[in-house]
Amino acid sequence: MAKILCVLYADPVTGYPKTYARDSVPHITAYANGQTTPTPKAIDFVPGQMLGCVTGELGLRSFLKGLGHTLVVTSDKDGPNSTFEKELPDAEVVISQPFWPAYLTAERIAKAPKLKLAITAGIGSDHVDLAAAMKAGITVAEVTFSNSISVSEHVVMMILGLVRNYIPSYEWVLKKGWNIADCVSRSYDLEGMEVGTVAAGRIGLAVLRRLKPFDVKLHYTDQHRLSPAIEQELNLTYHPTAESMVKVCDVVTINCPLHPATEGMFNDALIAKMKKGAYIINTARGKICDRDAVVRALESGHLAGYAGDVWFPQPAPQDHPWRTMPHHGMTPHISGTSLSAQARYAAGTREILECFYDKKAIRNEYLIVDQGKLAGAGAHAYTAGNATKGSEDAARFTKK
Repeated sequence: MAKILCVLYADPVTGYPKTYARDSVPHITAYANGQTTPTPKAIDFVPGQMLGCVTGELGLRSFLKGLGHTLVVTSDKDGPNSTFEKELPDAEVVISQPFWPAYLTAERIAKAPKLKLAITAGIGSDHVDLAAAMKAGITVAEVTFSNSISVSEHVVMMILGLVRNYIPSYEWVLKKGWNIADCVSRSYDLEGMEVGTVAAGRIGLAVLRRLKPFDVKLHYTDQHRLSPAIEQELNLTYHPTAESMVKVCDVVTINCPLHPATEGMFNDALIAKMKKGAYIINTARGKICDRDAVVRALESGHLAGYAGDVWFPQPAPQDHPWRTMPHHGMTPHISGTSLSAQARYAAGTREILECFYDKKAIRNEYLIVDQGKLAGAGAHAYTAGNATKGSEDAARFTKK
């Protein structure tokens, strides 16, 4: 039977959880656009469990074992001697997450003649060389919308964290201080600010809806313009380009996919067009921003802050300058892997596998590449090409 190779992030340093802070997570059956949540035939886990780490196995082992397949789960994904590299040549299916991506480069795809399906347990398949996948006839699928709201909540948190100067204020508490003047010297109200999103798809639109009650002035740019009804409902100002939008915004949140057309979009030239003292929030993909341009803008004071949940590569090397640049609010890529989100993307991964092994059509909204071309969500949001160049640098994460 087949081998399924699954790459997940490592267990907590304290060990796999024996108990949880909450006994359950809310049960959601549909998303804001009417799309239903994943509908596998069954699940072999309790929603709210840790599923995205190696021990969690996305709750797939008994299901796949029952079909006679072999499931290999590892967090060792980078470098020529990694478990992933060694197990890949005879794998039929590769499962990975955006948070700890197994980069499927053209070179790796060439080493995997049996590979038929690459699943992203979550959203965002830029860790796959899509052009190479098309050429090889590999289907690429992801669990669309499974963690979109999770990410949008993280965006709002990061905006408030930067604008209100939360992290430095919290650090004064840890230092046993009461340094109010230090805390508020970079603290402002979000109310009345101009806030814009680059892309207003599932995540970007959810961000706009959550920001409206803050009485901010909302802007967006997207290759697919929203309906007049939504623009009127949220009092949105549409901009045909990112350049025209960032000029007027105090806060810019990036919510577009990474592909060749968006790679390096926020470079020195675009950032220079932003207001002095503006903030950037990036929970999309690290490679959409020029790494060193962001550092320069923070050091010069042109940007007041940068909060990101995404890096390139992932995991980021320990000497990555975003770890130490001033006025940042960086997190490891966690926005879309809350325990609530894990239940949905684990169920969606199983649904995709059930369809694949039952020889049934995978949901169109889950498809990125199919039958040698962009399909489904991929045709709507991506361009054909490759954004994995430089991913080999992730191997430096473990090197001191």
